Amino acid sequence: MAFHIPYGAYARDALLGVVRRVLEEATRGGIHPPHHFYITFRTDHPETKVPDFLRESYPDQITIVLQHQFWDLRVNEYEFSVTLSFNGIQENLSIPFSGLTSFSDPSVKFGLQFLPDFVTRKTDPSPESSSPSTKGKKTPGKIVDLESFRKK
Repeated sequence: MAFHIPYGAYARDALLGVVRRVLEEATRGGIHPPHHFYITFRTDHPETKVPDFLRESYPDQITIVLQHQFWDLRVNEYEFSVTLSFNGIQENLSIPFSGLTSFSDPSVKFGLQFLPDFVTRKTDPSPESSSPSTKGKKTPGKIVDLESFRKK
């Protein structure tokens, strides 16, 4: 049996570490202008906790903005939670890092895209299941193309 190194998972974890660190810094000192964050996540992720009305309106994914009006930002190794205002009502969201699909700070033209972990596990072929007909073919969502974020 050949040893399989999960490079995609390692790279994804490292890039999610960047998001985690940025949010941790925001818990200590806030988000200073011009920075602001667009965070897109899967509402259908089994560990995402959002109000029912949001899940009904956005059954697959939603993008939130952290800029001026957010409260109680908390970050741990696996998730972050934040309170946001929807139609004048404050609601708490709990978002697992494994459910993120993108993170960007448009003020500095920085962005990352992710295939959610719970989808990756479903589509990540094990080395035992690889056949000659599937070897060498790309699996969608395995590669983060950083070229699109570079200044030209």
